[in-house]
Amino acid sequence: MKGLKKSASKILNLLRIVFASKKTPIIFVLLKEPIFSIEKMYANNFTSMHNKTFTRYILAIATCWVLLLSNTLMAQDKAYAAKGKELYAQNCATCHKIHANATGPALKDVSQRRTEAWLIKWIRNSQSMIKSGDAIAVKLYNEWNQTAMNSFPDFSDQDIKNILAYIDEESKKEPVKATPTATQTGGTTAVAADSGYTNIILGALATILLVILAVLLVLTSLLTKLLKQRDDLDEADKEIVESKFDLAKILGSKAFIGTVAGIIFLVISKAGIDKVMDIGMQIGYAPTQPIPFSHKLHVGKYEIACQYCHTTVMKAKSASIPSANICMNCHNAIKTGSPNMQKIYSYIENNQPIPWVRVHNLPDLAYFNHSQHTVAGQIACEQCHGEVKEMEVIQQRSPLTMGWCIDCHRQTLVSYTTKDADGKDVLNPYYEKLLAFHKSKGKTKFKVEDIGGLECSKCHY
Repeated sequence: MKGLKKSASKILNLLRIVFASKKTPIIFVLLKEPIFSIEKMYANNFTSMHNKTFTRYILAIATCWVLLLSNTLMAQDKAYAAKGKELYAQNCATCHKIHANATGPALKDVSQRRTEAWLIKWIRNSQSMIKSGDAIAVKLYNEWNQTAMNSFPDFSDQDIKNILAYIDEESKKEPVKATPTATQTGGTTAVAADSGYTNIILGALATILLVILAVLLVLTSLLTKLLKQRDDLDEADKEIVESKFDLAKILGSKAFIGTVAGIIFLVISKAGIDKVMDIGMQIGYAPTQPIPFSHKLHVGKYEIACQYCHTTVMKAKSASIPSANICMNCHNAIKTGSPNMQKIYSYIENNQPIPWVRVHNLPDLAYFNHSQHTVAGQIACEQCHGEVKEMEVIQQRSPLTMGWCIDCHRQTLVSYTTKDADGKDVLNPYYEKLLAFHKSKGKTKFKVEDIGGLECSKCHY
């Protein structure tokens, strides 16, 4: 009996501490008064009540509350991790990996190796900590060849905690083993297999046609011999049987000449039309850049996100061309002696932008907004730019013609959902009214053309 009473008191004391915390969710604050009202009654009337039953009652309430609290905190952790994932991808993934060293050290279980307060200061301004003489900061700086970590003064404490929550969540997972990409294996195999099957089918058809031709020639020869042995043929039939194949006569006939001339005209016309249609198209265009840059290395091997260099792709009309300071985020400590890096240093010293050569060009009469496609449309970069992570030298893969854009608008279903903080699909507010309108017409799915994607003024104004 005393044990139950003691347990109830301990739990109530713990609840009192939790309720005093500023982080306690509002739902638990609302439970504060009824729980401690029971505690007061428990203290005043303990002797007159059924002690065992009441103590169990207190324990039951507290247990339910703790379970509810733990579930809510777990949900909160997942929400923080989801937000941290995006921040990590945009700001940290370039130099760090969770389970392996990269430009910087592996981040697995970093929250267990450092205090949260220390990590917040370090992430916000690592150089300030090094200059202050912080022992851990100085040791880490020297161990990594004095490679300076980027500072993030605009990060709030909660932003950094979200990143740490994501790192903690990923630390629990097993490291993903590198496997060949679909482009390197499955994609190539599939293309090779399709090509092989096509060649086999064409070869089989050609063989069948040759066999049929041979059979026809043999039959013609046999029938001719049989007909020549007959005596009941009239003169007209004998003339046909005894006639010989005259190639020169056939080649000189008006029908043959007209057919050949028609084929030549069609071939030349088709080539001319294709040439005219190709004006302004630059598929395969891969200009020489002032400084060689391998997307295969940076995007493919090191998995640097597109928006790390093309910083405005999610929020502006243009995806932006990276400036020299973005290169220097890593190359102030990596391959500093490279001749190509000396070129970057030269541009910086002369206060000049790197004269990158634009690869994807649209005519001035056409309006295109990157953010509209990447955010509202949720279009992946690869859909228009191809497998950039496989390109040593960046090149144009899509025609970027009016017909190509219109075909996409006619075929693409509008994705009217987006991801919430927990990674679940929820309705995108941008499409809320449109979806309601189309549902009223009996349509639950609609394409870009259904929301004005084929209107001339969308792209030409």
